[in-house]
Amino acid sequence: MLGGLCPQRGWIEDLYRDLHAHPELSHQEHRTAALVPDRLRDAGCEVHEGIGGTGVVGVLAKGPGPTVLLRADMDALPVREETGLPYASTVTATDGDTEVPVMHACGHDVHVACLAGATTLLAQARDQWSGRLVVVFQPAEETADGARAMLDDGLAGIVGDVDVAMAQHVLPMPAGRVGTRTGAVLSAADSMRITVHGRGAHGSMPQAAVDPVVLAAMIVVRLQTVVAREVAPGDPAVLTVGSIAAGSKSNVIPDHAVLQLNVRTYDEATRAAVLAAIERIVRAECQASGSPAEPELELFDRYPLTENDAGVTGRVAEAFAAFFGDRAGELPQQSASEDFSDLPRAFGAPSTYWGIGGTDPDAYARAQEAGRVAQDVPVNHSAGFAPVVQPTLDTGVEALVVGALAWLHR
Repeated sequence: MLGGLCPQRGWIEDLYRDLHAHPELSHQEHRTAALVPDRLRDAGCEVHEGIGGTGVVGVLAKGPGPTVLLRADMDALPVREETGLPYASTVTATDGDTEVPVMHACGHDVHVACLAGATTLLAQARDQWSGRLVVVFQPAEETADGARAMLDDGLAGIVGDVDVAMAQHVLPMPAGRVGTRTGAVLSAADSMRITVHGRGAHGSMPQAAVDPVVLAAMIVVRLQTVVAREVAPGDPAVLTVGSIAAGSKSNVIPDHAVLQLNVRTYDEATRAAVLAAIERIVRAECQASGSPAEPELELFDRYPLTENDAGVTGRVAEAFAAFFGDRAGELPQQSASEDFSDLPRAFGAPSTYWGIGGTDPDAYARAQEAGRVAQDVPVNHSAGFAPVVQPTLDTGVEALVVGALAWLHR
């Protein structure tokens, strides 16, 4: 079947470059979504559009057998591209009330092109498999609500029962490689906005104030003890305070401060413990400072833990080893987060999520030899992230086909 990849390679590469040059922010993926349905129809899929806003679903059935769901995300990021590519993005878009540059800095353009290509290959070889293929092109992964939006808009009713769900992500590792991992592979993520209240006063009269800037500083310092002193050394966790905003003038003590922080954890018990510790510390510091009002804590941009089923992952890993040989291996645990798991959980289906490389292998080898991988290899969400076209796309298409056929092959 994969011998049929060569005739498809041209349009898959063209689609990728087109998507890369025309990125769209979360919930704005109208042009991207419009490029998908005709490809799916040409492959013989039953097509559903506008699911969860801009989501697209294709269903391809061929006789009795399991239902395999493959998913790709479509959205881009508010990043100004600095790759120097001839097909680099110059797009801008409105994000809230702000005009921002837009770039496929996370590689979702790779995901869309690969899933479109894999669907075509599987459609052309329906005599070699039996069952039902469901392909999901999902909006708004970057805002953590795209999968839920599709589910809320009736995805389960359209798709029906699912036996196994799979997805992949292009990562800053050598192109041509594919990696799997059993268990927790991507972290759960929780962002929190905390507003603490003080009492404003003239900067020369601090005795009349309850200073929310000092209160916020004490909270930041104390939060550093959560991972260091409340999480077991063998349980990975990250707590980052990414933003503090308070006041507008050097000699005015403001009446409130706003902190924004992010938490990454790899199991639900640690997740609950860290979030509870944050709330305890914030409330205690407010009380210690004599804050005149209770703090406000708001959770947002919450991503589920991506945890790979052992049986599904083992089966896919075996298929990858047979097809890719020594280009297949184990994927290190990643600190990034995803909302893919919302889909298999809603369907009650086991799932697996793997990584494919997107970095030029020679460039990666030079960086590795110099001990400068972290400095010289652009990572996802950076302005310089630019997967090499090949063998990245071939590997992504092949991995999806091989993974699906681990269940669908007769």
